[in-house]
Order: sequence, then C-alpha cells, then structure tokens
Amino acid sequence: MARRCELTGKAVLTGNNVSHANNRTRRRFLPNLVSVTLLSEALGEGVRLRISAHALRSVEHRGGIDAFLAKAAELELSPRARVLKREIAKAQAAKAAA
Repeated sequence: MARRCELTGKAVLTGNNVSHANNRTRRRFLPNLVSVTLLSEALGEGVRLRISAHALRSVEHRGGIDAFLAKAAELELSPRARVLKREIAKAQAAKAAA
C-alpha cells in the first residue's frame, strides 16, 4: 500500500537529519495517514479511505466527502477516489432529475 493520501495526493518527502557536527544522513518525512469511513449523503453509505489528517479536516470544513470531491481536481485524486467522485455525481444527478 502506497504511503499517499487518496484525496490530496500528499506523499512521503525526503530530507536530511543534520547533527550538531553538521553530519547529514537521509531521512523520510511520512504523511500522517489515517483510515476513516466517511459517510456519503448521495450514495447513502460509508466510504472507507486512507487519507491524511489534513485532508480529513478539509473534508469536514467543506461539508462532507460529497462536497469535497465535487471541488477536487481529478489529477490529485487516487483511482479509487476518481471512481467514487463519478458515482457521487451520477447519484446526485439522478436525485436532481427525480
């Protein structure tokens, strides 16, 4: 499983540990990933995703996973999130037509 947020694309960064003697050794900065189940109002079910804590705050700020995916760019979403975005858009269109 990749260490990448499914919604924002936030991934592992690399850098250096720098000692007092200015010795440099490589290190990795890992994203704060959490597994969560977000409730989709359009689909009427929970969606399980592995996202960063920052993305979780963004989802809550925008008013849920449906609103977040409606505004999100396709390029930064994972393949699973892209499929989810299309399913939600289809369900909202069907609800609006009915």
